Amino acid sequence: MTIYFYKINEEYGCFSNFSHHGFLIDGKWWMTSEHYFQAKKFEGTEYEEKIRLLDNPMKAADMGRDHTLPLRKDWENVKDDIMKKAVIEKFTQNQDIKKILIQTGEQDIVEKTTTDYYWGCGANGSGKNMLGLILMETREKLTN
Repeated sequence: MTIYFYKINEEYGCFSNFSHHGFLIDGKWWMTSEHYFQAKKFEGTEYEEKIRLLDNPMKAADMGRDHTLPLRKDWENVKDDIMKKAVIEKFTQNQDIKKILIQTGEQDIVEKTTTDYYWGCGANGSGKNMLGLILMETREKLTN
């Protein structure tokens, strides 16, 4: 069986980067993993902190996708590791969702989005599903 997730108000919505399960990294509180991920596109600039302090993940996503802002040069090389760090901290520091993730056992986890072929499965299911893969990798780490 495969577990599909996307919207935060649905079953397994806690797997979404938009779910309000905050965590502490390097002495700073992050409301969502979306905030952390988007802010790290601008690490060391004023935009990193601006994104961290936004009051919802959609605003963080919108600002992080603003192509007029100075994206760090190594982003394509570091984005997967940044997502892994956000996800492991989110599930380590929130015991309720850690339990949910572990209880999925060996099931495949897929972000069911029609628009994202990198982090999700895309409209036709041919996407890389990197977020799902990171969730499954995190589950394995937390189980062992």
